[in-house]
Amino acid sequence: MVDTTYLEWPFLEPRHAKLARELDAWASRHVSGEHGDDLDAECRSLVRALGEGGWLKHAVALEGEDAGGRIDTRALCLMRETLARHSGLADFAFGMQGLGSGAISIAGSAEQRQRYLPGVVAGKLIPAFALSEPNAGSDVGAMECSGRIDGDHVVINGEKSWISNGGIADFYALFVRTGEAEGSRGISAFIVETGTPGFEVSQRIDVIAPHPLARLRFTDCRVPLSQRIGAPGEGFKVAMRTLDVFRTSVAAAALGFARRALQEAVQRATTRRMFNQTLADFQLTQAKLAQMDLTIDSSALLVYRAAWQRDRGERVTRAAAMAKLAATEGAQQVIDAAVQIHGGLGVTQGIVVERLYREIRSLRIYEGASEVQLLIIARELLRDAA
Repeated sequence: MVDTTYLEWPFLEPRHAKLARELDAWASRHVSGEHGDDLDAECRSLVRALGEGGWLKHAVALEGEDAGGRIDTRALCLMRETLARHSGLADFAFGMQGLGSGAISIAGSAEQRQRYLPGVVAGKLIPAFALSEPNAGSDVGAMECSGRIDGDHVVINGEKSWISNGGIADFYALFVRTGEAEGSRGISAFIVETGTPGFEVSQRIDVIAPHPLARLRFTDCRVPLSQRIGAPGEGFKVAMRTLDVFRTSVAAAALGFARRALQEAVQRATTRRMFNQTLADFQLTQAKLAQMDLTIDSSALLVYRAAWQRDRGERVTRAAAMAKLAATEGAQQVIDAAVQIHGGLGVTQGIVVERLYREIRSLRIYEGASEVQLLIIARELLRDAA
């Protein structure tokens, strides 16, 4: 039984609790934690189901200037937490519909929003966020993929890597160096559709928690300047504003994994008999369960504080970094403890806690590794002190 008392916390409103309970009921009927052999088809099917269920509207802002500011961060977090508790792939499918189209939600023209976002909300178009490169992950300023302006087109050359939804996306929010200034100030964002000449998926990447991931290659790829998102040289700002919206939701997904791990651990501890008693009767087990519960609640407080602050229009760079760091690192500890409580069964392929063990690992890396979050927190602290 999952503890839902956090839905009554003052960070959240009654509509948020209602949304979480409705999605939980829907996911119980439509989402399975098991994955088949055709990962791409399964991911597309989940996106369609989420669109048909009307859930994707909470990850995308269809109208208005600075529409990303009106994405309900608390709703986004609650939905990712709920879906992650049921299925990591379902959370991935939902989160990427938001992140992949986030640059358009935030800085796209009216024509771009009308062309792409309704299809994303309906689950008919799959987007991707193409920022990382083989030699430029956290250090975006080291980006090498370039775009040369040629008349009313940009000619793109270079590579992107570790791109989620790579290989199944219908379009990509692509960030390239266009040279308006040095470093991060000379980057622009463009929408590149699948099938554009000069663009290819050069490699599919297999990871420990399967989801569509790829390396992209651009060779004299011509894209109309009308596909530029925002102003020339403003791509870095667009990327950071997009990540600002969705970084806290990564923490929420980790929270969902941790809650499911605790649920599985309690069930195992109270039913597994050992030396004429259950595992739960041992004080060592009780201490482990108590620490897991404490870690989850502590993380949840940081997650929903950051989401609440953002919905109030506050600057949340520090709060979001704290939430992501605490929730992802804490979830890793909780899930590891759940595996330990399961004993040999916990490392058996196909068991829920074994799946969670693989799912959580990447969350400590993407959208800012834990070490980067520490640097962000320290930088913000020292800036305030100055």
